[in-house]
Amino acid sequence: MHVLFALPDRNPDEWLPGLRAEMPDFKISVWDPAGPPSNADVALVWKPPAALFRHETGLKAVFNLGAGVDALLKMPEIPAHVQIVRLEDAGMSVQMAEYVLYALWRESRGFARYEADQAAGRWDPREGLRREQWPVGVLGLGVVGSRVAEALAAFEYPVAGWSRSPRSIDGVQTYSGMDQLAAFLARTRVLVNVLPLTPETEGILDRATLSQLLPHAHLINVGRGEHQNEDDILALLQEGRLDSVSLDVFRTEPLPAASGLWKHPRAHVTPHIAASTLREETIVQIADKIRRMARGEPLSGVVARERGY
Repeated sequence: MHVLFALPDRNPDEWLPGLRAEMPDFKISVWDPAGPPSNADVALVWKPPAALFRHETGLKAVFNLGAGVDALLKMPEIPAHVQIVRLEDAGMSVQMAEYVLYALWRESRGFARYEADQAAGRWDPREGLRREQWPVGVLGLGVVGSRVAEALAAFEYPVAGWSRSPRSIDGVQTYSGMDQLAAFLARTRVLVNVLPLTPETEGILDRATLSQLLPHAHLINVGRGEHQNEDDILALLQEGRLDSVSLDVFRTEPLPAASGLWKHPRAHVTPHIAASTLREETIVQIADKIRRMARGEPLSGVVARERGY
């Protein structure tokens, strides 16, 4: 098995020692677009150039060093027979859970108000938290979404989750399919988005969807920027239909300086840092998948192109 490291914007010296230690029996090389084809069996990629697939025509699979595969699915250069395999966690789910809990506590515990009180020199204790007033709904119950929902439930918030197909999670009320989306939204005050980006989910965080949430709603988006209609979100903030938003992803990144989200007092903006793949965990997971592939065993994380994830 020949493994090709094809991440032109990453320093291969940071990855190759770990990859070779985990896969000592496999040949591992770095893609050279100026050289002859490597005849590699699999490539490790993240937002690869189209030239990779014109140059390396013998690939059987590409392993995406991240959870989001929407960029790969938009590349006609990847032949239909080439498997696309995504990371399923690699340390990202616990980071996502941390981010979501922080954003939720900032609002439900009133920490944003206490920060303003400190700046004003004001001592003003408020009523304590009543979790039943903060029902949370998690859009997307894959590996990451399930971990987020479990973390929220552990702190005794009323938690529900919605997914395309039925799921079962202890302590979490689950909904599935488009026919149950409205009921899920109607019981939700804090909406957390961790959906994959597909043609069906693009733009789902718009006025029509967000207006179905309970009054004094909050949005936390750690999925994809293409999920959200930012004009609708700003309008709903202005109208008071949304109390606050915590957004880590945007349609255009970096977020343009002219965006009204930068200065809105109830919009909290972070630069796509909710979760990052951790190199050691990524190498271990990728190596396990490649060994399984070499033995002819079934793989988890294989992307169904028609489904989009």
